Amino acid sequence: MKLLSQGPLHATFAFGDLTVVSLRDGYVDMPPTRLRDEHGCTLDRIPGSVPLVDGSLRLSVNAFLITDGTTTVLIDTGASNAWHDTMGSLLEALTEAGINREDITDVAITHKHEDHVNGLITPDGSQAFPQLRRVWIGAGDSDVFTGRLEPIRDRVVPVTERIAINDHVTAIPAPGHTPGHTIYEIRSSTGLLIAWGDTVHVPTLQFQQPSVSWELDDEQPMARRSRLAILDQLVAPDCFVAGAHLDSPGIGRVTRNSTGYTVEYLTPAVI
Repeated sequence: MKLLSQGPLHATFAFGDLTVVSLRDGYVDMPPTRLRDEHGCTLDRIPGSVPLVDGSLRLSVNAFLITDGTTTVLIDTGASNAWHDTMGSLLEALTEAGINREDITDVAITHKHEDHVNGLITPDGSQAFPQLRRVWIGAGDSDVFTGRLEPIRDRVVPVTERIAINDHVTAIPAPGHTPGHTIYEIRSSTGLLIAWGDTVHVPTLQFQQPSVSWELDDEQPMARRSRLAILDQLVAPDCFVAGAHLDSPGIGRVTRNSTGYTVEYLTPAVI
């Protein structure tokens, strides 16, 4: 993967015959008590290697755009104005990256939480992507399309099994964090990129200790199994990860070490 351009809210990479754009929606601060051990209990101690900001864990919120020059898929949409005011920069990030919103016909949602799906609607109540044809989301999460998101409901494609969105992007159910949590495999002429949603929330801890889970995982044992399976897949050559809560821009390589895993970001990371 080769960096083509970068700004405060985006990083654009050449990935074989594809272009991958990381888009920063912002960040959210969470209490360290969200972290759970294998028994579902709050961790007794947060390692000193895990940075805290005013006592909180700061999670970057990222979305990713994949294009082959003809078809364009946006993976996740940020929070718009529906959650904390530290988020909602997706549309500005698209502009900074030179992406026309009208080119986005498919949106692939990793799961139904606010910081992933609510950016389908802009703060003024209009639809963010005027030419939107399909919204892909795990069937177990498709009930989110009510209220604010009701206008999108007629374009929802529930994902129940592995299914190709186009020639390059494939949706794969990976439940645990939510019933419909879905990852997306992006295959280019040079390798594989896995956009894994909320498989990892705290990269400074969960790569080294993948048994650590998150309070908001609906099924923590299932989320843990999904995380380990995907990590094992990612250590293969020519594989990359794109994470919604990896430090921005959120794209890197995963390697295995004697006790766990590490991630090496493709560009200097920002929380």
